[in-house]
Amino acid sequence: MEYNQESGKASGLPVPDPCLSFWQQTTRSFPYLNINKDEPVPAESKYVVIGSGISGALTTFELIQGGVPPEDVVIFEAREAASGASSRNAGHVRPDAFRGFQVYKEVHGTEQALKIIANERLVFERIGAFVASHKVPCDFHAGTTFDVCLTREFADFNARSLREYREAGGDVSHVRFYDGEAARRATRVDQAVAAYEWPAGSSHPAKLAQWLLARCVERGVRLYTHCPATSVTKSEAGASTADGKPLWQVSTPRGTTQAQVVVHCTNAFAPHLLPALAEFVTPNRAQAHAFVPPASLSGGDRLKSTMSLRHALKHFYSVAQRPADGVVVLGAPRQNPQVSAAARAGALSADDRAFDKEVCDDAVAHFEQCFPACRADRLRHGEGLLHAWSGVIGMTTDSVPFVGRIESLPGQWICAGFNGHGMARIFTCAPGVAKLILGGTWEDIGLPECFEITEERLEKLKHGVSRSVF
Repeated sequence: MEYNQESGKASGLPVPDPCLSFWQQTTRSFPYLNINKDEPVPAESKYVVIGSGISGALTTFELIQGGVPPEDVVIFEAREAASGASSRNAGHVRPDAFRGFQVYKEVHGTEQALKIIANERLVFERIGAFVASHKVPCDFHAGTTFDVCLTREFADFNARSLREYREAGGDVSHVRFYDGEAARRATRVDQAVAAYEWPAGSSHPAKLAQWLLARCVERGVRLYTHCPATSVTKSEAGASTADGKPLWQVSTPRGTTQAQVVVHCTNAFAPHLLPALAEFVTPNRAQAHAFVPPASLSGGDRLKSTMSLRHALKHFYSVAQRPADGVVVLGAPRQNPQVSAAARAGALSADDRAFDKEVCDDAVAHFEQCFPACRADRLRHGEGLLHAWSGVIGMTTDSVPFVGRIESLPGQWICAGFNGHGMARIFTCAPGVAKLILGGTWEDIGLPECFEITEERLEKLKHGVSRSVF
């Protein structure tokens, strides 16, 4: 497949004036938030990383750790630093322990499905180790999470996934099952039919992204905010690297930078510069909410575990109560039969300037149903809904990201398409792509082979997939 970076269907650029998330509201003093917002870009840089979220920031950090001189790297960010999905999620650091296995198996085969689930567990371990090793002040908390099955149908689905994963050789020794009354006691949710518990965590994602960016900038990386990359084209005929690879002109509103290596860490917006991906990466607007709990969910009575309140595979509400301040962060379903067709259609958008009130009301009402003490008529002034926001996530047709070398564009690489599940994938994908750029092999990085962006994968995806996890 030939990539045309100058024409074709594309998802466009992020809107320039998005709303602020809870995470962004609480990090407005970040000194590099709007760094170089008016400065012209350099004429040359060996490496250009497009996107300053956790994917772009961690890729840059790992390139430097691998020996790349920081002054050889520039980062272009379309808005303020780390303003995309990384700073707009629902606070979870939540690997899938088995749930998606039967769908992954159907789409990618048993071997790859096993690797996908195992990789997510590894990501959680690596985030914990990274935060501890570098003493990152990002409110990271390692605990457990519950998959709370609210219908018999979904309880049966999860039981089948667990059985198939175990029978295929998957490790479920860290998963604990609760049935009936035991599930209701463990989760404090009276509607629970069954529940599964496994290790997971939560964090302040903007603080994590900003810490990574700060370390890079302080070492000499040049970060240009409010500076979208508008095109990537081959340099004039004859311009190439010493080994014959083309040089690339990365255009922005403030000038053009010639680069040997371009890394696309643009998630939902990858098709803007790589329009051949437009069929396979779709921007969707997701939504989250911050809720101040009443006394019954405060202090020593707070929810010690995060949870996913699930009616079906794609109809679920995430709940993460922050140990740092007790605020509960609520996520809204990707597919929700309880909201209007207009609200569902609104999710098919790349506009994160506002949130949908109907989606917000539904998420809060569902939380009140599961935790009646949070009903509006029982709350004091200062308790209840604190803030609502939206963010744009990159959905891929086969439910896994695009990682690696873009075969028909020598010198260009990608780490994008995280399906709203980046906190369970980026901490192996970003270091992986950095290692590949520095000369490593796919075997060296240990990622599932189905993550690799290859011509074969793209050709296969043109024929569609049976179903998706997200």
